[in-house]
Amino acid sequence: MSPSSLALVGYVAWTILLAATIVFYRTLLVLKKERAANDFLPSGEDVSPFSNRLCRAQANCYENLPAFAALILLAMVTDNAGITDSLARWVLVARVAQSTVHLISTSEMAVSLRAVLLLVQLGIEAYWVVQLGLLGFG
Repeated sequence: MSPSSLALVGYVAWTILLAATIVFYRTLLVLKKERAANDFLPSGEDVSPFSNRLCRAQANCYENLPAFAALILLAMVTDNAGITDSLARWVLVARVAQSTVHLISTSEMAVSLRAVLLLVQLGIEAYWVVQLGLLGFG
C-alpha cells in the first residue's frame, strides 16, 4: 500500500476512533442512568467541557476529510500518487496532533498550536491542488 493510501486509511481510522469514543462515552452515561439516550446535544457541551472538545475534534476531522480524501484519490487514480506520497503522512500527523491538542486544552497557546497544525494540513493540501492542477496544463 502506498504512503498516500496508508495516510488516508489512518485519517479515516482516527475519525472513526474519535466518533467511537463519543458513542462509548455517551453509552456509558446512558447505562449509568445519568442521561437519556435522546438527551445529548450534538456539540457535547451539555455533558462536559471534555465532551465538547471531543465532539469538536471529531467534527474537525470530518470537515477536512473530503478534501484530503479527494486529493489522495485523485492522485491515485491519475497515477500521480508521487505528488501526495511524500507529504500524506505529515497531514495525518498534523491532524492527529491537532485533535490531541484539542482534547487536552483550549488555552490560548493550545488554540494557537491547533491553528498552526491546521495550517500545515491546509498548506500541504493547497500544494497538492496546485501540483495536480498543473498536470492538466501539461
